[in-house]
Amino acid sequence: MLISANNIEKSFSGNVIFKDVSLAIEDGCRYGLIGVNGAGKSTLLSILFEGADYDSGEVFKKADLHVGVLKQNSGLERESSIIAEMRKVFSDVLDAEEAMRKIESEMAELSDADTAEYRRLSAAYAAKQAYIDSRDGYNMDVKIKTVLNGMGFADKQLDTPINILSGGEKTRLAIARLLLEAPELLVLDEPTNHLDFKTLNWLEDYLTNYKGAIFVISHDRYFLDKIVDNIFEIQAGKLYTYKGNYSAYLVQKEERYERSLKEYEAQQEEISKLQTYVDKNLVRASTSASAKSRIKMLENMEILENPEYYEKKIRLKFETTKQPYKDVLTVKDLTVTVGKEHKDLCSHINLDVKRGEKIAVIGDNGIGKSSLFKTIQGIIPHYVGEVIWGKNATISYYEQENLNLNPENKAIDELWDRFPHIPEAQIRKVLGNVLLTKEEVFRPVKVISGGERARLALCIIMLEKSNVLLLDEPTNHLDLNSKEVLESALSDYDGTVIFISHDRYLLNKIPDKIVEITREGAVIYDGNYEYYKERLMSLKSAETAEKKAEPKKKAETTYRSKEQRRADAQRKQRIRELENEISYLEQTCAELEKELSAEEVYSNFELTREKSLQLEEANKKLEICFDEWEELSTDE
Repeated sequence: MLISANNIEKSFSGNVIFKDVSLAIEDGCRYGLIGVNGAGKSTLLSILFEGADYDSGEVFKKADLHVGVLKQNSGLERESSIIAEMRKVFSDVLDAEEAMRKIESEMAELSDADTAEYRRLSAAYAAKQAYIDSRDGYNMDVKIKTVLNGMGFADKQLDTPINILSGGEKTRLAIARLLLEAPELLVLDEPTNHLDFKTLNWLEDYLTNYKGAIFVISHDRYFLDKIVDNIFEIQAGKLYTYKGNYSAYLVQKEERYERSLKEYEAQQEEISKLQTYVDKNLVRASTSASAKSRIKMLENMEILENPEYYEKKIRLKFETTKQPYKDVLTVKDLTVTVGKEHKDLCSHINLDVKRGEKIAVIGDNGIGKSSLFKTIQGIIPHYVGEVIWGKNATISYYEQENLNLNPENKAIDELWDRFPHIPEAQIRKVLGNVLLTKEEVFRPVKVISGGERARLALCIIMLEKSNVLLLDEPTNHLDLNSKEVLESALSDYDGTVIFISHDRYLLNKIPDKIVEITREGAVIYDGNYEYYKERLMSLKSAETAEKKAEPKKKAETTYRSKEQRRADAQRKQRIRELENEISYLEQTCAELEKELSAEEVYSNFELTREKSLQLEEANKKLEICFDEWEELSTDE
């Protein structure tokens, strides 16, 4: 056991955040912590892993436990560079290498190798070399490059200062550093917030094979499904434990809720019967004693809480008032253009959307997905291509940051201004459906939370009753419960849905097809996210097979000149040479590492020094070969 907590309680300003929290974190296990915003997730994380104060209870940690925590503010040294920050992880290895160079100098000054001092230095050198070997230090730069490439820094100069990186890049770099540290317990607070699909997939594969324990706070349900095997949920100040991933949690939670509701209703029925008996019989002399005994039963009864009180969920239902024609939207050879300079983000976009289809739009950040939505609505003008909406198509648009809401309006007025014919009671009811009640409805839009603004925007869409929904990242500001409700509402909706999302769980459940936007056009996949992933893997496998078969086939490419043909042949020849060289160097490194662990080598200083220098030189050559191979392969 790495960490255990017993009956932890924590309050702020007299308000209990949680109480009687008990849990155990085992070596090699993976845990997800979930709960609504403000439930106390980050507070519990700080208590368990960072030594934050708590009111009562006990926390036990394994001696010398190495915990690595991803902080929301990244924890990076701003004045450092990317490579310098990564090499800090191996500071002990670098110190050992420096100590070895110093020992070498001291030994070189001794004229006689057969002295006690020489033997002492030789033993110290061997110990340092063994330590570096135990830390796999000779592969330090290869490890750093592998993790940085996986976390999306392949095209970034390694000497780039950290202080000029974006917030998302700093988060990715902080994750990379933690992965290189390889702590016994890896703690990640919302690690997927700034990652694209490619980086997410790499990180998930890496964590799937991670040897240590993992504890993660996340709203990414797909990530939780793939990584964790236990779910902790903080709800109404209590901690509940579920075995399995997120999907298993949903089933178990529903079962627990149904069971708790039945127990509560049965107890309420029993209380009602007891109270009825007391009311009827307390004043009668013949039955007063038995009535008093039932009063004592009521007083001693541990009253169960109504689970419905803590299971408050938003209620969403999207309806339509008229049906559009079969062809809802046709986009022909569209170029998405933005700004005064008329910058083209993507071009040759072709779409054919039919009535009732549910289509997800994905693509790299900055490719123009949100601008595409604005272009097809006419919010942004287009200069190339056609956008044709079918007859009777009515559109509701969910803007990613809800900037189409008036920040000065009160929440209730935001609806009333748009729907002045709807009575106040109905407006209040709709707001209540998304848990905006009482004084909350009179707060200005600019001061309510991102989640409340998102729910207010969904109220508008419900009242508009359009037959086409354009949704730009609709789950971004919603908690897990609200995401589930939104998905059910979209599944039940009989209109057409076109949505942009990075939420892979949503992308698996809702769309009939996925449209990937690229610079050159739109690629359509007839299925959900898993189908999209499978198709990409199939295409990649086919490309790999084609490249392997390429040398056996006569070149069919048409070249503009003999020089180009000659240069391409030279490049391919060089790639083959590098692949052979890499294979040879990897084998050489493995053999040298094996030799260095043999007693006859590490007990002999001169031999150890010779082998260590050979290994260091082989690793340097290996890294140079990898760099050249990547550069040449990218040009294919």
